[in-house]
Amino acid sequence: MRIEAATQDDFAFGLSPSAPDVSSVKVIEHLKLQVQFTDGLVGTVRFEPSHLVGVFKALGEPAFFQQVAISHGTVSWPGELDLAPDAMYDAIQEHQEWVLQ
Repeated sequence: MRIEAATQDDFAFGLSPSAPDVSSVKVIEHLKLQVQFTDGLVGTVRFEPSHLVGVFKALGEPAFFQQVAISHGTVSWPGELDLAPDAMYDAIQEHQEWVLQ
């Protein structure tokens, strides 16, 4: 999955154009992560089973999900699978959790 630069439309929708990098990530349980950003913000990322389609299908396998890491300040898995840091940051800042449904 490729990360693209923020566009002017992103600013109009209120997305953070340059969220801080993710500094740590750990698996809490299958399909649930705790993340911390370099500015100290901490929250959870939770995948609903309905989100495990397409490129995210592999995350349904517990052994693969456990391979989570940080790559260039972004939560990622092998095979160039990663999460949008700006959307994650905004949701965690507002709700302390980002639920991917």
